[in-house]
Amino acid sequence: MNLAIVLVIAAVFALATILSVAVTRSLQTSKQSACLTGTIRPIDVEAFRNLIDPDEDEYLRRRLPAAQFRTVRRERLRAMAAYVHVAAGNAAVLVRVGDAAVANGDVQVAEAAHQLVNDALLLRRNCILALGRIYLALAWPNSGFAAARVFERYERVSGAAMLLGRLQNPRAAVRLSAL
Repeated sequence: MNLAIVLVIAAVFALATILSVAVTRSLQTSKQSACLTGTIRPIDVEAFRNLIDPDEDEYLRRRLPAAQFRTVRRERLRAMAAYVHVAAGNAAVLVRVGDAAVANGDVQVAEAAHQLVNDALLLRRNCILALGRIYLALAWPNSGFAAARVFERYERVSGAAMLLGRLQNPRAAVRLSAL
């Protein structure tokens, strides 16, 4: 009889410990997510779209003398690299936010978080490749390159982040683009 009482008391104590650890981790995860979303830096999507537009480059090539075009092109490439660095940083933050949200008990939130993590990882990979192309184009400003994949993936990640934000907290959504 004494052994049964000791086992019941130990089981209740173990259950209380497990529940307190689960609640503490849940609170830490939500605090981390809120803290991490504050580190996201919005991107001016229209300016980024203008920088990667090949028609805009062609227009400048036709209108400017060759030496001036190379100078302007290099400035545009540096600005583009800055946007891509910000996009890569935002993707890294969103991977951590998504990882924290995957542990959520809600199936919809976990699914949206998983999609966000996948999209953010692909965005980071595309950013690395685009930065390589941009730096090559800085050396040879007349060469072509493609950063459109970064822009397309960024829009997709932005949509996934907003969906996750709406599912977790309908009153506050994550903003990845500037107004």
